[in-house]
Amino acid sequence: MPDTIGTAVLDPEDQLNRAFMALADPVRRKILARLALGDATVNEIAQPFTVTLQAISKHLQVLEGAGLITRSREAQRRPCHLNTTALGPLAEWIENYRLQAEERFARLDELLTSTAQKHNPEKEKNNEHQHNNH
Repeated sequence: MPDTIGTAVLDPEDQLNRAFMALADPVRRKILARLALGDATVNEIAQPFTVTLQAISKHLQVLEGAGLITRSREAQRRPCHLNTTALGPLAEWIENYRLQAEERFARLDELLTSTAQKHNPEKEKNNEHQHNNH
């Protein structure tokens, strides 16, 4: 199901692009790390940073536009919340490529091992003999 921003419907690819662009900035990653600990207002989020409150607000807009955070209203407070469900597609995308890379490395290891054994069968026999004697 595509996510929406305002009235625009984002396809999963566009949502993924927005999320990775938002995560490209170290301040935004620190903001997400803070929100992983619990909800916080803009002032609470801004406290450890040396940038202006306006800059923090812009970072929050980017994170919200990427679907990584949401905001609510609780009386006079407007806390920001980490949208953990938005992290799922990012983790899946990364995991897919991690598994592909591991499979390629495993095949390369197998190839290198078999090539080494073909080119040096005597060494393999010595290694097996030493292993059996221990």
